[in-house]
Amino acid sequence: MNSFKKLIIALGILLGMVSCFDKSRPNYQYMPNMYEPVSYETYEKVDFLPKGSEAQLPVPNTINRGWMPYEYENSPEGKELARLQTSPLDSLDQERNIGEGQALYEIYCAICHGNKGDGKGYLVEREKILGVPSYADAVRNVTVGTTYHTMQYGLNSMGSYASQMNTKEMWQVSEYVMKLKQDLTK
Repeated sequence: MNSFKKLIIALGILLGMVSCFDKSRPNYQYMPNMYEPVSYETYEKVDFLPKGSEAQLPVPNTINRGWMPYEYENSPEGKELARLQTSPLDSLDQERNIGEGQALYEIYCAICHGNKGDGKGYLVEREKILGVPSYADAVRNVTVGTTYHTMQYGLNSMGSYASQMNTKEMWQVSEYVMKLKQDLTK
């Protein structure tokens, strides 16, 4: 009889626990902020941080590390001024610069301009884009400066590559384009 009472009490406790469970309301969470993070906007001022420790806008006229401002504006006049510009890269290390420029060209440019710079890349052959010029086209008068200007700002249907490559990489690709132009005009 004693074990029967214990069984009834245990069954009553179990029934009591099951009857209190409500699927529409979750159980109490221990440290809920670990499960449900609070999100903040990047440059939003927050009150709980000590003064001066929140993310702030950069100081005006600052330059990102690794990025150099381009002195010519995005206009036809700026492109004509850029035509006379020469590459600022070290001429003693030109072989390495052209080698790295070739690798970058094959990643970013060859899909449209072709591996030889003849304007017959994969997308042009498949007729996905049209009107990609050859570097040997005398009418275009491609120079190192205009190539860099075009990569910096984009031209016609070609967008800017300033966000994909840094300044040095764009100059390396520009030097490689001049090598391709020289090879095409031979």
